[in-house]
This record gives sequence, structure tokens and C-alpha cells, in this order.
Amino acid sequence: MEYKTVSFKAADDFGKISGYFSTYDEVADSYGDIVAPGAFTDTIKAREATGHPFPLCFNHNMDSVIGTVDSIEDTEKGPLITASFFNTPKAQEVREMVKSGAVFQFSFAYDVREAEAPTEEQKAKGIVRVLTKMDLYEVSVVVVPANQNAVVTDIKTGRRNSKKDADAIRQAITLLQSVLDAEEDQDGEDGAKANGAPEELKQSNPKRTDLLEYIENIWKGEEKDESQD
Repeated sequence: MEYKTVSFKAADDFGKISGYFSTYDEVADSYGDIVAPGAFTDTIKAREATGHPFPLCFNHNMDSVIGTVDSIEDTEKGPLITASFFNTPKAQEVREMVKSGAVFQFSFAYDVREAEAPTEEQKAKGIVRVLTKMDLYEVSVVVVPANQNAVVTDIKTGRRNSKKDADAIRQAITLLQSVLDAEEDQDGEDGAKANGAPEELKQSNPKRTDLLEYIENIWKGEEKDESQD
């Protein structure tokens, strides 16, 4: 099994990434190879027939798959993929690496089924082999690729933890309801006392204070999350 690399771009749910894991230009990779258009046609069709997506890995570590390759579009430039990250610590760690821009390239594991010798013109460009048919096994997000053109073209950061948000909203609603109930009680007392309550009592509702502090904390947390995206 061999490996090649290229660059990319990372998106929703727990994060998506898209880009070219290989390219069809006549620029030799670090092995002196180029990939011919159509080299992946058979392997893509065979995988689609199984109903199982190709795995997305990090640095070709097949012991820790970080996502799935959702789609592959064979374009004139090369195979363009969209992949999804899993909601696992390692997958989200890699997603953060991609978001930072420090890691931005793809690689892939493969076997060569058919290859051709380069033309004299191709040899002059440093090309030693033209790969015409390949078996694809996985696509990886990598730090150092063989093909410097295999890059991430798009990254979507994904949404925040929905359960965390739901819990926060429920707690805020509970506090808000408590404040409203307390306000109604206070209004009744104020009416009976003809607005005779001291001003400091009107402003010292502890549940109101709790609500304001809680909303402020949520807001600060949101600002922090946005600054990290």
C-alpha cells in the first residue's frame, strides 16, 4: 500500500471539510508520479456499490478513523471530496488544526493497478511514472503531503453542542419565570401598600440578580466561542 498527499478546505454538524485529495496536473509528486484522469473511476464505483464510505484518517493512522468521505466528484482538476468529522476528541482536535490553518493538506492510501511510462516530455519534467488505475483505501488529513497541490479548499466549523445549548436555555427560562413570578408578587404587595415599599427592596430581587448574571455568563461564553472560530 502506498500513500500520496494533496491540500484542502474545512464545515456543519461536527465539522465538514472539502478539497482535492489528488490532482491531474503534470507536476510530479515526491515519488515522481502523476495521476492520470480516470485513475480513480473504478475504485470509486466499486466502493459506492458497497454502500460504505471511504474512511477519513489523520496522517494515515487507520487505528483512529476521524470521519467519513461523504462524496467524491471527479473533476477536471482532480477528485474533489467532502468529508465529515466524527464527534470524537481526536476528530475534533484535527478539525481545530484545520481551522487554524496550520494543517491544510490531504493524502491518500492506495495500490497501483496500472501504470505507464512517461513520455520524453514528461521525463523532462521529472515524471517517472503515470498512474492510470488505482485502488483507493482511505483519505487522510496530513501535515506533510506528497502532492503539494492536494489541499483543503473549504472548512465548515460546525454548530455548538446542541445539548449544552438546550440545557442553558432551559435554565435561563426557569430563572426568568422565577423573576416574573416574583415581580407579580411584588406588584401585588406594592398595590396593597400604595407603592410604599422602600426603593432598595424593589432593586434587590436576588432571582433577578441571578438571571442577569447567568445571561451575562452565557453571553461571555458565546463571545469566547465566536472568537475561537
